[in-house]
Amino acid sequence: MFRIRITGSVRNDLLAASLELVGTTLFLLLGLGGIQAATAENEQSGRIGGVENLLYISTCMGLSLVVCAWVFFRITGSLFNPCITVALVLLGIVPPFRGLLYFAAQFGGSVLASLLLVWLTGPLSVNTTLHAKVTPTKGVFIEMFITGTLVLAVLFLAAEKHQATAFAPASSVGIGLTLFCCHLFAVFYTGASMNTARSFGPAVISGFPTADHWVYWAGPFLGAFIASAFYAFCKYCKYMTLNPHQDTDDTTKSPDNPMVIAQAIIQELDPRRSGLVGQISERLPKLSVGSVSSIRARSNSTLVPVGEEEERPAGGSRMGRPGMV
Repeated sequence: MFRIRITGSVRNDLLAASLELVGTTLFLLLGLGGIQAATAENEQSGRIGGVENLLYISTCMGLSLVVCAWVFFRITGSLFNPCITVALVLLGIVPPFRGLLYFAAQFGGSVLASLLLVWLTGPLSVNTTLHAKVTPTKGVFIEMFITGTLVLAVLFLAAEKHQATAFAPASSVGIGLTLFCCHLFAVFYTGASMNTARSFGPAVISGFPTADHWVYWAGPFLGAFIASAFYAFCKYCKYMTLNPHQDTDDTTKSPDNPMVIAQAIIQELDPRRSGLVGQISERLPKLSVGSVSSIRARSNSTLVPVGEEEERPAGGSRMGRPGMV
């Protein structure tokens, strides 16, 4: 009798993929359920969906992602999207085997969510379709741009570790707002898929009602590849050195006191030789500060009223000009 031995790593991958299936199903059930509700209300009232309908759909998808990503972030990473999975595998963030399992789980979750919607609400009205004036080529580019934006949000807010990473709402809200924003732009033109699984599930249940379903494979995956390349380029350039200290709570990294810098520069220029500078100097508080170079080097410069400086011990630093220590 043969026994299949499953290692701990494989067991964890299978368990994570199973939970990713649950998370994807819940995300799409809530998001697509909102779209289904909006369509049903329009049909019942006899109204044609307007801007408020687009806003409602965008809000449903964005909030659904915020909630589900918040819940599953520490469990599976809250990918819910095969395009994001491919990007993370290409960048070496997710192992290929787990990525393959996630890929299958996300498509399975989409089909399961669509089946649940049919059972709970009736025939599906959530398929992604191109607007009559949008050609398939334009649809591919629209999906490419919005999916690339979403993948970048995931890479920089969730995959890239920073002080807010451990605080799940920070990344989930940012990614959810990205999805919301992209829906505001594209839901009228392409249905704003950004997720091949999101389009695949309803299409399978509905029997692939349009011939343009390939757009929702080509566009999103192309966007994921481009976003991955851009992220890799940023990492190669060590982007964190371009604008440092943006993710710190160290108050000494705050900007210098502009009053201190202004007074030091005026004193350096000798205000007696410049009428305008002299007037500015007269209006500034009479404060004693360190040398200009030390002020510019330290962001926690201190101000000491003139006349109240502590006496320096014998042999201490030599004194500068009057008013400077």
